[in-house]
Amino acid sequence: MEKQKKSTSIDILKPLKVLSKRFHLTLFFILIAAGLSGAVLLINNTLKDSSTTDPTYTSSINAGSIDQVTLTRLNALHTSTQATPPPALPAGRSNPVNE
Repeated sequence: MEKQKKSTSIDILKPLKVLSKRFHLTLFFILIAAGLSGAVLLINNTLKDSSTTDPTYTSSINAGSIDQVTLTRLNALHTSTQATPPPALPAGRSNPVNE
């Protein structure tokens, strides 16, 4: 009776073993692609959520806690949506890249 039970469980798994032997490489690449896709989506959502800023946020740094030179440099920075000014070349030099 014991042999019959064991034989039945082996017969049930036999098609799965044949399927895994035949398509093991395809299944491997599908699992890798699915894992990488999931990782990209999770990283994308994390970056998207972190880029949104809270409009009620106020900085904990006040003007008295840093020196005036640093504060001036910070205020001179531009945001990523603003256009950057063209670089100032020294007088008497021409840009070899520009025609």
